[in-house]
Amino acid sequence: MTSESINLTTALSAFDALWSPRIVTRVNDYDVRIAKVAGEHIWHAHDDTDEFFLVLDGELRIALREEGGERTVTLPAGSVFVVPRGVEHKPSSQAGAAILMFEPTGTPTVGDRHEPVPARIDNTTGHVLGGPASG
Repeated sequence: MTSESINLTTALSAFDALWSPRIVTRVNDYDVRIAKVAGEHIWHAHDDTDEFFLVLDGELRIALREEGGERTVTLPAGSVFVVPRGVEHKPSSQAGAAILMFEPTGTPTVGDRHEPVPARIDNTTGHVLGGPASG
């Protein structure tokens, strides 16, 4: 990782792949990841960690399966939301969005429990920005 400042607009312009997060930096044992998203992700859950979302551009919806039933949280640009550990959730964006996520290094994008993963979803623990999976 770099000791220089990182412009997130420039970092987002460095790749086009959807649902394929890039690690822009690390804080202790956590990755700071950015991603471009459009359409739907899959239902999944992270058993051992919360998942932090910050919407940089566009709008993100997160469907949640909670004890009381299902609900959807709508996040416009500038909004943050934390999905608690163990809660099944499904992010989506009709018109597309740019997001920042903060999660422990090595956390898979499809969680610990998930639906079958279609080819359009990158099952990864994040790609280093500018690394081989960029594009």
